[in-house]
Amino acid sequence: MPFAPAEVRILISDELDAVALEKLRSHGFEPEVAIGLDEDALVARLAGVHALLVRSATKVTRRVIESAPDLRLVGRAGVGVDNVDCDAATERGVVVMNTPTGNTVTTAELAIALLVALARHIPRADRQVRSGSWKKSTLVGTELSGKVLGIVGLGRIGRVVAERAQAMHMEVVAADPYLSKTGAGSPIAGVELLELDELLGRSDFVSLHLPLSEGTRNLISRERIATMKRGARLINAARGGLVDEAALAEALESGHLAGAALDVLAEEPPAADHPLLAREDVVLTPHLGASSLEAQVKVAADIAEQVVAFFRDGVAHNAVNAPAVSAQTMREIRHYLLLAERMGAYLAQRMREPIRKIEFTTSGEVAEKDEGHLSLAFLAAALRQSMDVGVNFVNAPLLARERGIRLLVSADDDPEFYRSLLKARVSSRGGAESHLVSGTVFGAIPRFVRIDDMHVDLEPSGTMLITRHYDQPGVLGMIGTLLGEERVNIRRVELGPATETSGGLASAFLTLYGTPSPAVLERVRALAPIEYAQLVHL
Repeated sequence: MPFAPAEVRILISDELDAVALEKLRSHGFEPEVAIGLDEDALVARLAGVHALLVRSATKVTRRVIESAPDLRLVGRAGVGVDNVDCDAATERGVVVMNTPTGNTVTTAELAIALLVALARHIPRADRQVRSGSWKKSTLVGTELSGKVLGIVGLGRIGRVVAERAQAMHMEVVAADPYLSKTGAGSPIAGVELLELDELLGRSDFVSLHLPLSEGTRNLISRERIATMKRGARLINAARGGLVDEAALAEALESGHLAGAALDVLAEEPPAADHPLLAREDVVLTPHLGASSLEAQVKVAADIAEQVVAFFRDGVAHNAVNAPAVSAQTMREIRHYLLLAERMGAYLAQRMREPIRKIEFTTSGEVAEKDEGHLSLAFLAAALRQSMDVGVNFVNAPLLARERGIRLLVSADDDPEFYRSLLKARVSSRGGAESHLVSGTVFGAIPRFVRIDDMHVDLEPSGTMLITRHYDQPGVLGMIGTLLGEERVNIRRVELGPATETSGGLASAFLTLYGTPSPAVLERVRALAPIEYAQLVHL
């Protein structure tokens, strides 16, 4: 339902370009501005506020969202929504929207700037000249022409980087799990698609353009750094946490890598004793990806226009947790939106091969209210597992088509034994790999009720350990012992018997209170009865 501008309270809690205020006021809204609020002050200030507009400084936590009963919208002037608890927002029926295109060129150009600065030692040369030194012998660089640039994540930003690098006559290769080396292929002519490990072994420079999630945290690990070409250089202008920074420092110290350029770090600002701060072969910038005049004007204008459309027309453009749907409908189906997102995230992580087909079915009462929003929630969540954080309900169908993914949506009159039911199956090319999950909502809590051929009762939240194992006594005890040594408690276990369709292997789904380390997961996989073990983060 549209709101009259005079009825809407809008709070801006981070620095936005003045164009945002101008646009809002031109439509009759009168935003409030309060910069630099800590969590307590923000909670106190949000009483009666309908829209909160932020950049990256304000942390919109679950506590913040749950303390604001009138909040309808959180607007992020930028791409990433790492500082917003989107799950909490969805549960409360609060729309979270970003501005996915405003930073694209600016961030890509920074990655190119870091690439050039790293290749020619520009920051180090500047420091030496200012200190009175004019010695070129220690500053011999390398040409970019003819070198191999590996781009990890070929989303919007990655594609701009690829095009700029090609203009400098670099050979560009890319790794993106949603882009097959055959079929839909690369969206950019001349860019070869590789598996990640192959890319790391071939590339002279590696540039990261991925979202940060539990699945991508420390993606560039000590083990993967060891597979990189000797003398290679690493650039990260995406998200802090993608790189194991201690392992990177070790690789630089040993000479395995020749340099690194980072605009983002796992902890910002870094501690004074951070191992990369004192290194001359590292270029560091203070998260400048979106810091250009043009980008700041663009994202401020975009978020203001989106706020106007939301309250004037009831349409949520560029929402990351809801399609362009009225706020009333959003509130009615919000628990099923969260369920659909968890289903998409689960199935995308289960698949070892790229998804090529999605079959999504709604049944029962929710099918009467849904107009395609739930399938979009599923699709966006699935794509978001390996793409940059700009994936949302607006661009998810286009991104899926570019990756050769078919989305088949249907409604079924029979919800089996439930009032409402969502069912989704994802398949690889030719159906060689396929997984299914069904879910419903009990008392506002999403539940998985079927996984592949197994009926379950699981709350899809946090970390899940999935195993396929020989059905023999003591398997769960062995797994529990390893988890217990790391003080990770098991919340719930669902067991499935060995069947012909499972290849004679039993199944276990363990929801956990914490996340075991990679070392513990490897120890689980090494247990004699275990044939397969995987962590899924929801």
